[in-house]
Amino acid sequence: MKSLPFVALIALQLALAPAAQAKLSPAEAKMAKTVEAEQDRNLALLEKLVNQNSGSLNLAGVEKVGQMMRAELEPLGFKVEWKPMTDTGRAGHLIATHVGKPGTKCLLLIAHLDTVFEPDSPFQKFVRKGDMGEGPGAGDDKGGMVVIVAALRAMQAAGTLKNANIEIHMTGDEEDSGSPIEKARADLVAAGKRSDVALDFEGLVRDNGADMGSIARRSSDSWTLTATGKASHSSGIFSAAAGDGAIYELTRIIHRFRTELPEPNLTFNVGLIAGGQQADLDAGGIRATVSGKTNIIAGTAVARGDLRALSPEQIDRVKTKMTAIVADHAPGTGATIRFDAGGYPPMAPTEGNRALLGQLNGVNRDLGLAEMAPLDPLKRGAGDISFVAADVDGLAGLGPYSTGDHAPGEAVDIPSIARQATRAAILMSRLSAEKR
Repeated sequence: MKSLPFVALIALQLALAPAAQAKLSPAEAKMAKTVEAEQDRNLALLEKLVNQNSGSLNLAGVEKVGQMMRAELEPLGFKVEWKPMTDTGRAGHLIATHVGKPGTKCLLLIAHLDTVFEPDSPFQKFVRKGDMGEGPGAGDDKGGMVVIVAALRAMQAAGTLKNANIEIHMTGDEEDSGSPIEKARADLVAAGKRSDVALDFEGLVRDNGADMGSIARRSSDSWTLTATGKASHSSGIFSAAAGDGAIYELTRIIHRFRTELPEPNLTFNVGLIAGGQQADLDAGGIRATVSGKTNIIAGTAVARGDLRALSPEQIDRVKTKMTAIVADHAPGTGATIRFDAGGYPPMAPTEGNRALLGQLNGVNRDLGLAEMAPLDPLKRGAGDISFVAADVDGLAGLGPYSTGDHAPGEAVDIPSIARQATRAAILMSRLSAEKR
């Protein structure tokens, strides 16, 4: 038997199962019905957002998507501000605030306006393909913004929004952050310090078909490793006078990274490598210009990579190990490592985050949905919620499920929009009624 779509399942529960219906308050049942009734409206909003290009470097396009979100949030009673960030090289952020009942918890909702697809990408338009909606940013993160709007509209219809204290931050540079990042994320960090709960609306992750709860995200840092050698005739390679040269030394160090650094929840990738008589990186560190000959020992070699960890302590420990390995370079060579400023911090799996997942699973039980287990942090990347993780309990992955993110063919699972919006509306209503 083919499984029912989520909205049909909820409708059936509410109509035919008194025991299931009793688990939801009248307001919560109203939220589920509102999300179901507005499915076409939510899908139309998604199509509109996706068809407006908002690559991180398309400043005008990002701002246009911000204007679209303003048009959705202001009628719900939010005070909306556009915070320009052109001095960081990016468009800006949309910040929306809803003032509710004093003394109750303040919720911080996080999403982003930008995508990885710039105007020169051939992937530009939304296309419906059955239960999938294909298009740039359909899942990451325009689908997440649609879930926010759908959930808030359901709360308004049920009467739970009026008392809710909610602050929304939709950044315009999550996919390619502005610089310095301290300025680019200053408003978000400040919002985290005054909030009680942070909810991140990037995509839901499924593992073996099961919806998972994201209580942790790893960091994202970048590093540059440079090795030098004595540029001389290749016939002298490995001799005491000539040494091993820069390329051999670079690869020896990288091999030590691979064999000596591994530990749980840690990854370290080499994404670019170049070496020869001369090797120079461009200003962005994403392209290299190299020259050399087979009969000349390489005088310089460079590698760029990333580092992802689950806690500040793990980051510091691994960076110390990497620095020590690099310092132990071979005779006749030199080596240095530089860690880029402005990385993404980690979101550790705290007890507070676990408790929030427990509350979300309470919503799942009342909706007749399966419990969501904690997701292995290795199975998702860094995100904006990590900038507030040190100050506030949080959950990530409240956006819809999608496939092929960051590549042509990215597609959102349309039924998951309703499922996630219903979960979010009920969870936010319950959280916002709690005392601070």
